[in-house]
Amino acid sequence: MNTHPSSWPGTPGRDGGDPAFAAPDWFSVPLLAALHVAIIVASNYLVQWPVELFGVLTTWGAFTFPLVFVATDLTVRLLGRRAARRVVARVMLPALVASYIVSVLFHEGRFGGWQALGQFNGFVARIALASFVAYVAGQLLDIAVFARLRRRRPWWLAPAASMVLGSALDTALFFSVAFHRSSDAFMAEHWVAIAWVDYAAKLAIGLLAFVPLYRVLLEQLARPLLPPPRRMA
Repeated sequence: MNTHPSSWPGTPGRDGGDPAFAAPDWFSVPLLAALHVAIIVASNYLVQWPVELFGVLTTWGAFTFPLVFVATDLTVRLLGRRAARRVVARVMLPALVASYIVSVLFHEGRFGGWQALGQFNGFVARIALASFVAYVAGQLLDIAVFARLRRRRPWWLAPAASMVLGSALDTALFFSVAFHRSSDAFMAEHWVAIAWVDYAAKLAIGLLAFVPLYRVLLEQLARPLLPPPRRMA
C-alpha cells in the first residue's frame, strides 16, 4: 500500500486544500510571504552572475527562483488555493520595492554605496517592474494549474506541469517587459534568444532538482489527519 501523502487522491476542502493531511503550525502565510521575498531578492542579485551549465550560459538566479514554485505548490497542497493567493498578494509590493533597491545597490554585481538610492534609475526600475509583473502572473498560473492537477497521478504531474507553464509565462513576461526596446542595445536585440535559454535552463534545473524536492518536502511536512484509502482486494 502506498502511504505517501502525494499519492492520496482525497477530496478538496473548503479552501481547496486536501483534508487528508495538514501542514505544521509554523507553515503559515506570513512565513511563506517572507520566504518568497527572500527568494526573489536573492534571484535578482544572482541573475547578475553568469554560469555555464552543460555548455549553456545561464545565471545563478536559475538555481534559486524555481524555489518559489516549490513553495507555492506546497502551499496549495497543504493550505489551499486561497492561502496561496494571499501569499502572492502580500509579496507583490514588498518584492517590487526590494527588487529595485537590491538591483540599484548591487548594479553589475558590485555594491555601489547607499548614495546610489538617491538617484532614480529608470533602467533598473523597468527590470523591477518586469519582475513584479512576471511573478504575479506566473504564480497565479502556477496555483491554478497545480490546484487542477494535484489529485491526479503520478505524483509529479501537478508540480511538473505547474512549473513548466508558470515558468514559461514568468520568463516571457519578464524579458518582454524588461528588455523590449530597452535602452540596453544588446538586450533589446537579443532578449528573445536569451529568454529561451533562460527558460530552458530553469526548466531543466526545476524538473531535475526542484520537482523531486517538492516530494521530499511534502513527505516531511505533511501530517496525516485521515488514514490513506484502502485498496479493494
